[in-house]
Amino acid sequence: MMQRPFFDNKKILVVDQSPKSANDRTWCFWEQRPGMFEPIVHHRWEHLAFYSDYYSARFDIDPYAYKMIRGIDFYQYVLGQAKHKPNIEFLYGKLQSLAGNESMASMIVDGTEYTGTYIFNSINLAEKKGYQAGGRYYSLLQHFKGWLIQTPVNCFDPGVATFMDFRVDQKHGTTFVYVLPVAGDKALVEYTLFTQQLLQPQEYDHALGSYLSSFAGIKDYAVLEEEFGIIPMTNFPFSKGDGNVVTIGTAGGQTKASSGFTFQFIQKHTGKIVDALMAGRDPHISNNFAGRRFSLYDSTLLNILSNKKMGGDKIFADLFRSNPPQRVLRFLDNETNFPEELKIMRSVPAGIFFPAAMQELFR
Repeated sequence: MMQRPFFDNKKILVVDQSPKSANDRTWCFWEQRPGMFEPIVHHRWEHLAFYSDYYSARFDIDPYAYKMIRGIDFYQYVLGQAKHKPNIEFLYGKLQSLAGNESMASMIVDGTEYTGTYIFNSINLAEKKGYQAGGRYYSLLQHFKGWLIQTPVNCFDPGVATFMDFRVDQKHGTTFVYVLPVAGDKALVEYTLFTQQLLQPQEYDHALGSYLSSFAGIKDYAVLEEEFGIIPMTNFPFSKGDGNVVTIGTAGGQTKASSGFTFQFIQKHTGKIVDALMAGRDPHISNNFAGRRFSLYDSTLLNILSNKKMGGDKIFADLFRSNPPQRVLRFLDNETNFPEELKIMRSVPAGIFFPAAMQELFR
């Protein structure tokens, strides 16, 4: 939660469809130092494993740590922090409309109108209107099914997270598995795809069971929890908002188009919004030169994956084989400098990536 004096005398109304009371998702991210959510980090790994038919390795990622936060812990932590702020109020209901001009914003929730200086909206209104990312834009879905499993004996190394395992069948497109051990006998295993279409529900379960049996050698386990998610991977230019309505989160373009990573991008974007409000500036955050540079890289990769010019398993294998893992993580976080990015570019086939980049640059 924001702990800055600027907000202490401002009434903040948080609107959600219903209370957050279930462990419905898991966020994983990497960072070099303790962040604002360090108290609720469920598990951390200092080593990552990568597997593919082209290259496999285990990495020490120091000074980074790969971290997991469970949804239920996040909700309880944020709600607990909010209880200490008498100016924060929660409202549960259905949002029916949003509107904003240069001086105020308004919304209707369950038939009642609320007004304020700003509304920060995380609902993807473009998707609700049925936007099509076709034409000059690419649109893939990152969809995944996860099982938190427990085994009768220790089967996992809780110090090593499998960041990507591409040895699974690639017939649908870019497909890999995460294995995130939180104990010797417990791990979150997620089957993940970058494709244009979802699978049938039973296909995710079959793939998870097959992976555990064929690659992990695990046949005896209990599924403690399940999760399913869909993340848009698109270079569609989502609106930053209208008037004093400011769009945030995935709806505001804070999901990295080429990988689906979201959690840390939202934190960085939110920090910039807070800084702008503290300084009396417009909280609609514009994309700077570095942001536009990474947008080009994202569009280039989406071009290649969408047109099946090269498989994602080979691309990520080339990146990890030719670069220190820390550089790859910085690149995926949009935090490399241009000399580092030139080294990243030299890792992948120029004959495929250069023409795709030129197509995106001159669209």
